[in-house]
Amino acid sequence: MSLKKNMETIMLKVLFEEPFWIGVFERFDNRKYEVCKITFGAEPKDFEVYECILHKWQELRFSPAILNKSERAKNKNPKRLQREIRNSLHNIGIGTKAQQALKLQHEQFKKERKIKSKEIKEVEKERQYVLRQEKKKEKHKGR
Repeated sequence: MSLKKNMETIMLKVLFEEPFWIGVFERFDNRKYEVCKITFGAEPKDFEVYECILHKWQELRFSPAILNKSERAKNKNPKRLQREIRNSLHNIGIGTKAQQALKLQHEQFKKERKIKSKEIKEVEKERQYVLRQEKKKEKHKGR
């Protein structure tokens, strides 16, 4: 399924990724590519997919934008082109473009969680410190 909106293309692919069915939303325009993954669970019916698009569209969190490299080199030497292809295949990394974008999104969420948990720990540490100080004052008063 694909929607076009002001030079922006949005595609939804429904896939089976063991053990659940997932939906991968891909959003791209001339320069940017973003992706979002949702889990359906059991095999979704058409109306469930449509309902998901209608009701959950505003809640979707897309990955950070990846710039498209759509520039084509003109009249490159075929041997040079072959060498570049061979080198790029060796340095490809994990998966497809969508998987790389999802990995980037996952790392971003991980950083956010780390920052939040660090703040919570600092607040708790400060609270414990204040409690200890109050306890010292109570003991010092001789009560």
